[in-house]
Amino acid sequence: SIPAHIPLMNIDTDMIIPKQFLKTIKRTGLGKSLFYEMRYDESGKLIEKFILNNDPYSKSKILLAGKNFGCGSSREHAAWALAGYGFKVIVSSFFADIFKGNALNNGLLPVQVSEDFLQSLFEQIHKNPSIELCVDVQAQSIEIIGTDLRAEFDIDPYKKTCLINGYDDIDYLVSKRAAIIAFEAK
Repeated sequence: SIPAHIPLMNIDTDMIIPKQFLKTIKRTGLGKSLFYEMRYDESGKLIEKFILNNDPYSKSKILLAGKNFGCGSSREHAAWALAGYGFKVIVSSFFADIFKGNALNNGLLPVQVSEDFLQSLFEQIHKNPSIELCVDVQAQSIEIIGTDLRAEFDIDPYKKTCLINGYDDIDYLVSKRAAIIAFEAK
């Protein structure tokens, strides 16, 4: 995917999904309010200069962001809004722990890379805004297609299995049903 990129540090959950959109307990419908205060002006019109309001970034599956993404309050709505918008992967050099857990629990992959690698990605995008990134969950790698710029990332093996198979915690347990029944039979 051609990554949407927001080179800001400390993007907190209130920037991701402002408080006025937290009235719902549904996981759907929040994508349109993602980064609301950066995407829309006071009258509700799209701000043309904001990256997500422009093609091809408005259709990107990967968001590249500065260090300390998802800090602030522990609202799960932030992960719901990012996933609802269509993002599958967020790349940063650091994620707030609660945000990281919420993202993984909602099928959104937080890819943590080194600060140097992140800066290299931003530099490459500045030179060529249409670069494409490939994120391989199985290989736990991220690379700019057509270059040697590549890094590996860590992911909990359990969460990796869930992401690859599209499982939530209940689906994972159901997938182990035969083994659980066999164990109980002993």
